[in-house]
Amino acid sequence: MSTNRTALITGASAGLGIEFARQLAANSYNLVLVARRREKLEEVADDLRAQFGVVVTIVPADLSDPEAPNTIYETLKASSISIDYLVNNAGAAGSDLLEDRQWAKQQDFFQLMMLSVAHLCHLFIPGMRERGFGRVINIASVAARIPRSGGCNYGPSKAYLVALSEDLSVTLHSTGVNVCALCPGYTHTDFHSTAGLEDMKQAMPKWLWYKAETVVADGLKAVEKGKPVCLSGRLYRWVDPLFQSVITRRFFRIPSRH
Repeated sequence: MSTNRTALITGASAGLGIEFARQLAANSYNLVLVARRREKLEEVADDLRAQFGVVVTIVPADLSDPEAPNTIYETLKASSISIDYLVNNAGAAGSDLLEDRQWAKQQDFFQLMMLSVAHLCHLFIPGMRERGFGRVINIASVAARIPRSGGCNYGPSKAYLVALSEDLSVTLHSTGVNVCALCPGYTHTDFHSTAGLEDMKQAMPKWLWYKAETVVADGLKAVEKGKPVCLSGRLYRWVDPLFQSVITRRFFRIPSRH
């Protein structure tokens, strides 16, 4: 892969974001790293420069801010940096749609999880299409594939990313731009500790969990093959047809305990 190509990764200061940065840098992509924490971004960037010898640009931004995608775009445009690979990885666990009465928090969540992704696709994909090459990975989730009780925010937001990716994939067919929704199951990152879900993680069977390296490698392979949706992990690929079957789908619905 050409060292002139550049990958933009959101949520790049931790978890899957760092792993995407490592694997893309190993494939000679220069990097643009986006996250809220400048100090952490600088630390990650220094490590990647030292290890892989690629050019790393950091753009601190909070994607729950509606102006953030345009700020990122204009910052890179001013520096004459074109984006060839977009990884929309930034995300959060989210609040409960019915129990959290602060609508502003709900709006921030929707902005981060859905609107910012659509906005970044809107800004960067046209340039990819004009140049005849582009790769876009939108980080969705196995939670997008089956309705569950409680929360009513996280799974639906990820389902939007699956639908968006599928439509973009069809629309961009034969343009040289591939779009894929990567749907991990339970993955070993710091997501659960930062989201206050560490106790839940410790209580779950270990065989449900996959390494971040495996998830990212699955996503990179899938988007190269032009797959619009990728279920990461053999277990989740095996059970997903059951999730989608009209015959068995109802048995996976867990009734509310409220």
